[in-house]
Amino acid sequence: MQKSEQIKEIVVEELPRLRRFAYSLTGSKADADDLTQNVVIRLLKAGIPEEGSAIAWMLRICKNCWIDEIRSRSVRSKAVDAIRYDADSANATDMQVTNQLDTQRVIEAMINLSENQRIVLSMVAIEGMSYGEAAEVLEVPIGTIMSRVARARANLQKSLCSASGEMA
Repeated sequence: MQKSEQIKEIVVEELPRLRRFAYSLTGSKADADDLTQNVVIRLLKAGIPEEGSAIAWMLRICKNCWIDEIRSRSVRSKAVDAIRYDADSANATDMQVTNQLDTQRVIEAMINLSENQRIVLSMVAIEGMSYGEAAEVLEVPIGTIMSRVARARANLQKSLCSASGEMA
């Protein structure tokens, strides 16, 4: 291995070439500067072999440092993706719990409706029947279905708003 002063001279002399090579690998000036810095630090610590071309050694170290950086970025990216997945899963779980609570509130509010309102609202809103179909099934005029649905919706909204502390 060469002496520290010789290594510094070689590095200073070949620095523009090393930086160009780093830029060709990274495609980014900031990444190229970081890579060049890492290569210089590694060269100053480990040295340059006396046999062979110094620039070839420097470029090999640069290439290897870049491969290490790509691998570490991949690992970090996978870790971030896993964290995002966990967060998304937690959010999905939170949403499921919220939806279950909302559904439970609606069920409780439906139970508090009168039987006629509950039946009509179930037929129209849940089963998807038209007012005419519901009127036919219950053997009542369509106007009766319309007024029961309107009152049921109003009572349901009032009940849900009072349960959540909102103004109806």
